[in-house]
Amino acid sequence: MFDKILIANRGEIALRVLRACKELGIKTVAVHSTADADAMHVKLADESVCIGPPPARESYLNIPALIAACEITGAEAVHPGYGFLSENARFADILEQHNIAFIGPKAEHIRMMGDKIEAKRTAKRLGIPCVPGSDGGVTNDADAARIADEIGYPVLVKAAAGGGGRGMKVALTAEDLPDALATARAEALAAFGDDAVYLEKYLQKPRHIELQVLGDGQGHAIHLGERDCSLQRRHQKVWEEGPSPALNAAQRNKIGDIVAKAMIELGYVGAGTIEFLYENGEFYFIEMNTRIQVEHPVTEMITGIDLVNEQIKIAAGSPLSIKQSDVQIEGHAIECRINAENAATFRPSPGTISYFHPPGGLGVRVDSAVYQGYKIPPYYDSLIGKLIVHGRTRTECLMRLRRAIDEFVVDGVETTLPLFRTLVRNADIQNGLYDIHWLEKFLEAGGMSDSA
Repeated sequence: MFDKILIANRGEIALRVLRACKELGIKTVAVHSTADADAMHVKLADESVCIGPPPARESYLNIPALIAACEITGAEAVHPGYGFLSENARFADILEQHNIAFIGPKAEHIRMMGDKIEAKRTAKRLGIPCVPGSDGGVTNDADAARIADEIGYPVLVKAAAGGGGRGMKVALTAEDLPDALATARAEALAAFGDDAVYLEKYLQKPRHIELQVLGDGQGHAIHLGERDCSLQRRHQKVWEEGPSPALNAAQRNKIGDIVAKAMIELGYVGAGTIEFLYENGEFYFIEMNTRIQVEHPVTEMITGIDLVNEQIKIAAGSPLSIKQSDVQIEGHAIECRINAENAATFRPSPGTISYFHPPGGLGVRVDSAVYQGYKIPPYYDSLIGKLIVHGRTRTECLMRLRRAIDEFVVDGVETTLPLFRTLVRNADIQNGLYDIHWLEKFLEAGGMSDSA
């Protein structure tokens, strides 16, 4: 086991990793920008190193500064959390060159799954069901039109190097395709420095369902059930729950066995998430995230398995300590992402938290790194914390969530708490009747006009 781990992140995920390290008896090194000198993970870590000024490219994305911090402190491993360098294959390579362990998958798998076209090819090879579409990048409009005719409109034009909804455009008809291609290419080039795009069949009312996996690269891999992440705004997840209201045990086990076998064949190491669109009883692979995810606590609540703990032990060379038969899905969990944003417009609201009172009680978990008097900096994402609630049934979970949201008090900045107070009381949400378009339609219809 490692003696000391450097946490190459900030905010709630840095604190989450720090807690896992402490429970394993591992010393921690916090890195921070000058804007995060008073962050909670910095206060609680055994050591801390300032790695640069507020802009992420000069601090949390500054690989030489992170390597220097490892060498100064003697850290043997780096946990990247999510975001920043967590899916940067070059960072994983450089750490290896310096004999520092990367708590994540092999660099080759990060590269493979980071390229959406290669990821889809790999998924097909591994027997994972995929959305009908082009076999690779589409280089000219004529080829795109031919492929679109073959798979049928509407089609989705997606950036090969994309993520977060950037470089993604829908063409409802053949007449829409040239503009969709041009816009997607321009957005992809601006956002990722790569204008390669590919085509997929556009599903009308799918759900977004993802499977959590763990692999040890030693011939073992398991799945830990699914999370339903269909409540999204601009392709950004807002509310996640597990199990999905749309799946039964047979469907879960079937797709879970497929992805677990695929991870064994791939020789995958660590935690990962296979993401699908799900419509009319069919799963369609869209991407794989080769890191821990924001919504991982949902899985932890329904399985009782500490995913970050498992990540660390696997990276240290231990084989998986959990067999598939050990994984039991118990009850229901929901996570709400509480952001420092206006609940109706989603306009960021940085500032000082004048009062902070998180909820408590049975089955209630709050993952947050803020505290009363903490100043939310304007340089990073606006996540204040995550409220995760567990119940024996989905109904009990929803009622507990309603109670917990009403207890949650954050003063000094605007938050998205009013959105969740509205959603948890909505009949469609209560009945599990929503898809990936539901939230945006709800907001466009003025669903928050009287609540925010």
